[in-house]
Amino acid sequence: MKIVLCVEFYHPSVGGVQEVVRQLAERFSSRGHEVTVATTWLEHRVSRCDNGVNIVDFKVRGNRVRGLTGEVESYREFLVNADADIVFFYAAQQWTFDAAWEVLPAIKARTVLVPCGYSGLYVGAYADYFRALPEILREIDGLIYHAREYRDVSFARSSGVDTNSIVIPNGAAVEEFQVPLDPVFRAGIGISQQSLVLMTVGTITGLKGHSELVRAFATADFEDRDAVLILNGNRPYRGRGAGDLWNSLIEIVRGYGPIYAARHLLKMSMVAVGWRGDRVNTVDNWAKRINEGRHGRKRILQMDMPRRQLIQAYLQSDLFVFASNIEYSPLVLYEACAAGLPFLTVPVGNTEEIVEWTGGGLICDAPRDEEGYTRVQPETLARAIEQLLKDPTEFSRLGEAGRSASRSRFNWAVLAVEYEQFFQTLLKQDKRGDQSARSFE
Repeated sequence: MKIVLCVEFYHPSVGGVQEVVRQLAERFSSRGHEVTVATTWLEHRVSRCDNGVNIVDFKVRGNRVRGLTGEVESYREFLVNADADIVFFYAAQQWTFDAAWEVLPAIKARTVLVPCGYSGLYVGAYADYFRALPEILREIDGLIYHAREYRDVSFARSSGVDTNSIVIPNGAAVEEFQVPLDPVFRAGIGISQQSLVLMTVGTITGLKGHSELVRAFATADFEDRDAVLILNGNRPYRGRGAGDLWNSLIEIVRGYGPIYAARHLLKMSMVAVGWRGDRVNTVDNWAKRINEGRHGRKRILQMDMPRRQLIQAYLQSDLFVFASNIEYSPLVLYEACAAGLPFLTVPVGNTEEIVEWTGGGLICDAPRDEEGYTRVQPETLARAIEQLLKDPTEFSRLGEAGRSASRSRFNWAVLAVEYEQFFQTLLKQDKRGDQSARSFE
């Protein structure tokens, strides 16, 4: 097959979406398919062919709510003229999908969309977007979801556009985690072999729950044991070609409204904030206080590890903690499972399903606000961490269950074949409008 994958950012950009598409693209290529990725131009991309995957990049940014700017027409011409069997859009609410709306009927290939959860579904600025979306989805030949029960699935059902859909979960590259333990890893980052190590992984966006987690870590009782919290994450890279701060501010205000924009920009600039009295407490401030010994024998390491070192962190940590505010189907939980690392997560995205499917972790209760954001109380998270650490039998069971599930089902070698089979099924059907099309469950 000739497959075109359309995604906002791709390697060398780093993030969950980028990793999903990279894993699929490279595995499709290794299985003999001709694979092209259409994505955003990045100034530090040095090659247009990476591990057998061709890359076509465009200087485009935005979405239909914030506005589309740049080489939009060039991208649309690319889609219409593409010599492809499958055009695969990864995520709504981003330019590679939103810019295609006008030309969907003219695309000769079968079209596939992974909605990725519709993070703006409950945001007022996106009301018109989601009123228009059902008609757009009727132009799409196949829909792939990572969750059985989440807002994107419910939206499709309530809109009557859930035919030709399938659930394919996320996973991990298990071979990455089947490596020997590095005997000097802990010493190399200043952690003793006796220390309790907690970790989380997430891009520094202000919405990954770092603020809640460091406050929980500060108050948790580890019974006089040395404890270290690793916060691993990069800052999103947009590149100079993506526009300046003023344009970014305009986009956020247009997309989410002034109140949300002010709150979000403050979080971004302060690196995840929490209010206490009349001053801002950043993650950096909490880390400083903790590292000064004000909260017992605890330390925080803020890092952005190379991939091989991060794998060792997964393999040599004791607990993965995830307190993100907004997600769809977080890869990091599947990676924890691949490492045999038990995880504790708040109910965000489809993490409750991931707990059920993998058996590799537990849920910490946390409420969701009216816009669908999860906001855990640090004290609640601290008590959940303490309770889990006190049960070594449960701890061991979670780690083994997660590792087993990862090797048997939730890995990219298995999942890439499921995507491939779905594509082949679509190619056997009439393109769009086939009233006999069945729903895949």
